[in-house]
Amino acid sequence: MQSSGTLAGLDILVVEDDDDTRFFITTVLEMDGAKVIAVPSAAAAHQALSELQPDILICDIGLPGEDGYSFIYKIRALNPKNGGRVPAIALTAYADSEARIRALEAGFDTHVSKPTDPEELVEIVACLVASCNW
Repeated sequence: MQSSGTLAGLDILVVEDDDDTRFFITTVLEMDGAKVIAVPSAAAAHQALSELQPDILICDIGLPGEDGYSFIYKIRALNPKNGGRVPAIALTAYADSEARIRALEAGFDTHVSKPTDPEELVEIVACLVASCNW
């Protein structure tokens, strides 16, 4: 993968329970210049959100304990200054249209199917950042 540097300066929170997938996503984003905090569960993500204000959230849906739908619903209930409006990507193996609709209705800004191409992931993150009103 050729680094474009598109994500330079971005703080990204990745919530993914699979070690290999979490490593892959982190590596792809860091290679493009992002600073990544990667956690394995919604509980760890709640803690991370209370300590930092990421520019983007990338979250798996099939998490142990609390799933991604419930997690993003709780995030969207937060005050914007506490992370309630963080742009969020559902990155999940649940790829059918029903899962996409459910993810968007729960509060994700976009839905991406796993596995994803590294360049596509960087492009999706960059496009989401560009479309947000900071």
